[in-house]
Amino acid sequence: MKLSIVATLYRSAAHIGEFHRRVMAEAEAISTSVELILVNDGSPDDSLAVALALQADDPRIVVLDLARNFGHHKAMMTGLMHAKGELVFLTDSDLEEPPELLGRFHAELAAGDWDVVYGVQRNRRGGWFERVSGAAFFSLVGLLSDEPLPRNVVTTRLMRRSYVRALVAHRDREMQIAHLWLLTGFRQKPLPIDKLSLSPTNYSVARRVQMAVRHITTTSTRLLYLILYFGMAICTLSMLAAGFFLARYSMHGVGVDGWTSIFVSVAFFGGTTVLILGIIGIYIANILSEVKRRPYTHLRAIHRAPARENGQA
Repeated sequence: MKLSIVATLYRSAAHIGEFHRRVMAEAEAISTSVELILVNDGSPDDSLAVALALQADDPRIVVLDLARNFGHHKAMMTGLMHAKGELVFLTDSDLEEPPELLGRFHAELAAGDWDVVYGVQRNRRGGWFERVSGAAFFSLVGLLSDEPLPRNVVTTRLMRRSYVRALVAHRDREMQIAHLWLLTGFRQKPLPIDKLSLSPTNYSVARRVQMAVRHITTTSTRLLYLILYFGMAICTLSMLAAGFFLARYSMHGVGVDGWTSIFVSVAFFGGTTVLILGIIGIYIANILSEVKRRPYTHLRAIHRAPARENGQA
């Protein structure tokens, strides 16, 4: 049984050596046939050079060098597309999710006959602001999505080949990989883990807002239905108000005085119209991105050890 390990590299030079040592030690206890796929996602530091230096000593390493930074999610999907193992372990190389989880996940996968075992944080890492903003992200996504994401889900997961094959068959261009993990289905088992805080998160508040908007507008129809119901409610209230003022004028001869109510109404409906058009515009922009059918990423180079290039195992 071959085991593939997939990890992305972005500002990872300081961690790659330790990550390689720890994850390979864990993998060797599971299988004698292991490959480690490192995806360089346009890292601005010397992550690529460090990975290639490690490969010179360990031919089991395959380095995928992307043409530029395409983003964490697309880099992960690219790595999974190149994984050949019957089991595929996906994780991050920053050591915040311990590589030793591989052994624990493998034991759970075998014992429960699962297709996927994935990690969920017991408690969100970081300070109060990071925890609150993370909770707000999952709450907003859960409220507006057709399929809410598991709370505090992390990258690290061990997957069977059949699941990975189904996962990479998706061709969504504007996607959140956590949604594809859920959408793919199969038998999935969450395990609580403790995620370390070794470095500041790359997911700022602005980026989380962007991710939430992108996730909702690429996976949810609920928001469009809410807009429809909101419009119906406004129309109903407007007709009732018009009927009330018409009846009052007919019975008492009292018209609507002043311009304040008109100004407020115009401002409210104008703002609502712009908001609705903006939401619909985002959906249209996502449709445009999807129909272009551009590839997830472009590979600048695939670095394999000479033995692999000669077709040897």
